[in-house]
Amino acid sequence: MSVLATIAAWSLLAFAFLLFVFQLGAHEFGYQIGRWRASRRAAPADSVGVVVGGMLALLAFVLALTLSFASNSFSERRARTLAEANAIGTAWLRAQAIGGPRGSEIARLLEQYTHLRIDFVEADNDPATIDDLNRRTNALQTEIWGHATSIARERTDPVVVSLMAALNDTFDMTTAARFAYTLRLPPQLAWLLFGMALMSMAALGYQVGLRGNPSHVLAALLTLMWTAVIVDILDLATPRIGALRTSAAVYEWTLQGFQGGVPIPPPPSPR
Repeated sequence: MSVLATIAAWSLLAFAFLLFVFQLGAHEFGYQIGRWRASRRAAPADSVGVVVGGMLALLAFVLALTLSFASNSFSERRARTLAEANAIGTAWLRAQAIGGPRGSEIARLLEQYTHLRIDFVEADNDPATIDDLNRRTNALQTEIWGHATSIARERTDPVVVSLMAALNDTFDMTTAARFAYTLRLPPQLAWLLFGMALMSMAALGYQVGLRGNPSHVLAALLTLMWTAVIVDILDLATPRIGALRTSAAVYEWTLQGFQGGVPIPPPPSPR
């Protein structure tokens, strides 16, 4: 599985091409065996068709199962990034409400924190880069919490308590988002999907060989369809390869809300 993951991380198109070629090769292998068996008066193709139909139905079920897993993983990443961006925005507003040197510093650090989370979401599949982003995130959390702790030791009013709760929620959401980005398609499920695709194509080729009426265009079309679905599943299930990635737009919107600070309007004039 590590070899396939390496190829997919390097180029998803290269992975799709290899998968397409392997499936065509399996179909051709099954076809040649079917032709050989037909020349020896093997079992009729109708009885083989029942088995092939069952294999294709089971493959379709596994495709649906893995597609559901991949879709849920993608939705989880989107939900976690939205929750984290909202938590950062809430913490920033409460830091601005605290005011003073430390409140302003917390708000400034939260802006840096938001940029750092954007880099994390948009990072490529490079373990060294991701580890560095996580290390910088932890360091920034420690610095922010240090300022909040200093404020809490000086005053314990409800506004300070709400700031501490908002910062704690922000850090919790960061951990949840980080966990969501570690989810991958289980290797056993991926191998099951690839193996069943190859065996189904080989069985289909065997059935066609028994009948003696090959249709290479339709076989290639079916192989292309299986390949497209499998590649999309892999793209959805893996957060940092391909084109189906989680958007960092919610963090950008949060940063837009930081612009201009929080202007304090004058008190309303008495009526």
